[in-house]
Amino acid sequence: MKGKFRLWWPKQHSPCELSSFCLLFGWFVPSLDSLDVVVAFTCSDDSLSQLQGDLEEVICNTNRTMPAILRDKSVFSLLGQSAPKGCNGISSSDRIDVLNGEKGFCCHHECWMNRDGNVTGSCSRSTAQCRYLGGLSEQCRRVCSRSSNLVFLIFDSDKKHGKSELFWIPKLDYLCWNGQKVSNCDVHVVFYDPPLYNHHYFSLQPSNSYEQENSSFKKPKWVDELQQKESSFDLDTVILAINCAAAAKRPLERHLHAKSSLQFSIVDRCYSFMWSLLAVSIASLSTLFYMTFQFSYKLHSLGLQLWTSDVVSKIFMTSYNNAHIRCCQILYWPIILQERGVGFLSNVEYEDKVALQRHSMWSSIAADIFLGNVVGVALLCYADSACSLIVNLARDVTNNILRTGCVWLMGVPAGFKLNIELTGVLGIVSLNAIQIWSTVWFFFSFIFIYVVKALAISGILFGGTLPAAFTSDLISVASCHVSTLHWFFSLIYSSQIQALAALWRLFRGQKQNPLRKRIDSYDYIVKQHVVGSLIFTPLLLLLPTTSVFYVFFTILNTSISFIKLLIEVIISAIHATPYAKIYLWLVKRKRFPSGIWFEIISCHINSTDCPDKNFSESFDLPTKILERSEEVVVGRSSVLVSCLHSNLMGIGELVLPHYRNIFSGFSQSVLASTFHGVLTGTRTTSTLKAGLPSPLPWMCIPYRKYWHLCHDSILTCRQLPPCAS
Repeated sequence: MKGKFRLWWPKQHSPCELSSFCLLFGWFVPSLDSLDVVVAFTCSDDSLSQLQGDLEEVICNTNRTMPAILRDKSVFSLLGQSAPKGCNGISSSDRIDVLNGEKGFCCHHECWMNRDGNVTGSCSRSTAQCRYLGGLSEQCRRVCSRSSNLVFLIFDSDKKHGKSELFWIPKLDYLCWNGQKVSNCDVHVVFYDPPLYNHHYFSLQPSNSYEQENSSFKKPKWVDELQQKESSFDLDTVILAINCAAAAKRPLERHLHAKSSLQFSIVDRCYSFMWSLLAVSIASLSTLFYMTFQFSYKLHSLGLQLWTSDVVSKIFMTSYNNAHIRCCQILYWPIILQERGVGFLSNVEYEDKVALQRHSMWSSIAADIFLGNVVGVALLCYADSACSLIVNLARDVTNNILRTGCVWLMGVPAGFKLNIELTGVLGIVSLNAIQIWSTVWFFFSFIFIYVVKALAISGILFGGTLPAAFTSDLISVASCHVSTLHWFFSLIYSSQIQALAALWRLFRGQKQNPLRKRIDSYDYIVKQHVVGSLIFTPLLLLLPTTSVFYVFFTILNTSISFIKLLIEVIISAIHATPYAKIYLWLVKRKRFPSGIWFEIISCHINSTDCPDKNFSESFDLPTKILERSEEVVVGRSSVLVSCLHSNLMGIGELVLPHYRNIFSGFSQSVLASTFHGVLTGTRTTSTLKAGLPSPLPWMCIPYRKYWHLCHDSILTCRQLPPCAS
């Protein structure tokens, strides 16, 4: 079976960088029937002569900084050498044609070129090692001589990609794998843009992976068998290596520029002093907030020991949860700022995702505070108008809906002939409850102006979610009389329904077994049937009267619950909206990849079955950019040249996954139980809740330790290594 050789080449290298001998650094990723060579960067031998240290030690240190998953699959190493075609110092007789069909032995060439350009070497046969090196220093030759895996590339001429982009297309001239010459293999050259932090990276994760993992249908058996088979192309490791290419170059650059980095000017001292002053200021301000929050939390903990404080906490539960979330977001900022692992310094994908997660919290707080300031300033300016609007709205709801509705139910609602005595009793009870609450509302109306101003100030200081949550709790308090009447009528209605159901089972000779949760047969006596008949008839005739009042107050209570639920959904949407991602998607859409695709530049296949040996079959694809005369040919194998690109997420694919938690409480089972509760009179409407961010545990550390934590977090921002260098 013919092997496959894939060369992943960074597209950033210009012809001036490849005008002489260059060393290739990267990873060998072997598979079942293919070999992937991921070139991270190239470095000329002249630059390596200025290296402040041992090259092998630099390579080992670079490999230690790579992610553990990548180290388990492949090792960062010196891949080989690249040179322009016809470079001085290497004659055509010394060149080895790898893909000529020879098998068994590998010609061992040691071609050392000194600084004067003279070539010295020897020739022998070996099956253990393959070397084809020229123009290298003694240190580079020593590193290459210890490796049994080498690749040698040459460049014919510069190629135009598009109209403005200029890059070189490498040609495989020699490949040595485990000391053996590899021949008759298909070559695939893949150009890629080196991933850079805050710019772009590659990802194999599709945008709809969540739906695929949570699909309700069962996968066919052949899909599971296909997934269990070992893949012949380890694309995950290749993409991971490409994302680590920028980090692999940094250790070598630090050793090459070791002398220049030792210079410490006055500007650097001033820069360090400004950072230290900024760290001290922010740490002191954050510690002041931390002390205030800790004092408030201790007062709340002491107040929970009283039953009144417990009742207040349950009434204002929505406000308490949102205040806890906001306080934890403010207190945890130094920990989130320092949150990075080993892969943070190497994998651009991981680094970019961690940065987005860190910025999402700050962007959410900033957007929330901006919205709170807009609403808060408007409330402060129009506090009197808002207060009068609330009073008039409460009066209209009480007079035009509650009182008018109760009087209407006491008559002949919708033509129903109800029991006059029962409607009179239920109507008087409802009107008395409404009148009592209206009187209480009138006596406490003077505090409405202070409540409105408190909402405005809390919105300015803590964002719009906190006054919105407080408004939801105030609606619950203001509609307490409606909730009480709904509970009263639901109790009567549910008791009546349960009694009628039990009497209906009595007539059918059945009874309910609560222990085994089933219906059993039972023999009732005549007296029980007589008593049941006497009770069943009035209960059944009074059911329409009770149902009318229950339906009326259920509609009112459901409307109030819907308004509160709408406020909770808005609060959850404010917390869940990825403001930073939306902004970056508009500015730099490449930061959100969703899979990869290959743009075919050229494809050339030499046919071995054709009578004419010079006959070749060329495929000019629609996406072809190079001319046929510019195609790369290697022996009797196919050569494919392509460019690696990323699919980009749409705005819906980016935003919608963040909103799944909002409607997590609206499952089919919850909606079914709610509907069943409304029919039977059970109070289950409160189970519908919008999802909020998971609350963090309350931070409780010493003040001095928290100050140092904030101080170190600010200084860490200065010391973060630039990945886009």
